[in-house]
Amino acid sequence: MAIVSRGFRGRREADPRLPPGQYLERGFPVLSAGPTPRTDLSTWTFSIGGATGPRATWSWAELTALPADDVVVDIHCVTKWTKLDTSWRGVSLDRLLDAVEVADDEQYALAHCDGGYTTNVPLADLRGGRAWIAYQYDGAPLPPEHGGPARLLIPHLYFWKSAKWVRRVDLLTDDQWGFWEKLGYHQYGDPWKEQRYWGD
Repeated sequence: MAIVSRGFRGRREADPRLPPGQYLERGFPVLSAGPTPRTDLSTWTFSIGGATGPRATWSWAELTALPADDVVVDIHCVTKWTKLDTSWRGVSLDRLLDAVEVADDEQYALAHCDGGYTTNVPLADLRGGRAWIAYQYDGAPLPPEHGGPARLLIPHLYFWKSAKWVRRVDLLTDDQWGFWEKLGYHQYGDPWKEQRYWGD
């Protein structure tokens, strides 16, 4: 006679790197709000701008010639999966922001992407070695389905903030919500506080 119910294996050890409500994912799910854009690198650019337009623009060759960081980070999707120890290469937003004049009252940023996607983030979350324009994943060019040729990488926030196919970041004096934020996702998205939706 079995004295342990089927499926019972005792208390599972929780990985301290898993935020509340998350499960460990060993693959890399593809989630997108629309079709995957295909970009010609000869015409690709990335800009930092504001209300008056671009302040600095880099071509693909210029961006990838800048000093880059190799980072290993955990990423957390709002759909509750977490992938540990992901490996990226990209240019720090610190370096790019240092190339433009930022007004004291510009405390917010709005990322714009191919396909019309946008997402908002406080400017402070792009500084301090916490955010990159990533163009390689796991030692290879970033695949289009994962945001290539380049995406934002802001691993301390839910992964929808790490906008795919990023082309421009505007610096703003007020917080303007992006695509998913307008549809009910949290305006900030801290996985450790389970800030998934409005009111969380």
